[in-house]
Amino acid sequence: MLCDVQVPQDANVIIGIEGFEDAGVYKITDEIALVQTIDFFTPVVDDPYWFGQIAAANAFSDIYAMGAVPKTAMNMVCFSPKRYGIDTLKEIIRGGIDKIREAGASLMGGHSVEDEEIKYGLSVTGLIHPDKIIRNEGAMPGDVLIITKTARNRNS
Repeated sequence: MLCDVQVPQDANVIIGIEGFEDAGVYKITDEIALVQTIDFFTPVVDDPYWFGQIAAANAFSDIYAMGAVPKTAMNMVCFSPKRYGIDTLKEIIRGGIDKIREAGASLMGGHSVEDEEIKYGLSVTGLIHPDKIIRNEGAMPGDVLIITKTARNRNS
């Protein structure tokens, strides 16, 4: 999509848009790099509180996948109060805030747009040492893979 667009260059960008990484990384000092991501989607479950938790956890997972520590988050929500009612929105946000609290991050604000289709997620910023970034690429035979989630069959 961006193949003909000139993207601004900055020597401090360690990971930008060129790869398939979970987040971008910007070097602040020789010891500190900023890791940023944004992730949001439409409801994957009927319960608004659980949806908020799932969407927030998904955004935080991009920071964790790179080995960073989350520090701040901002809500991103598309919602129609007339169609779904403000209590539904409150539950989505409450679910997200509970995950933000669990991650030890601070909610800094956010942005909302009136939309007929519900969408929710977070922009998350974390910190990492520039030499300790975990990338998606570069796995080698013999590397250890740690799976942190399981799928369950509800009928078993």
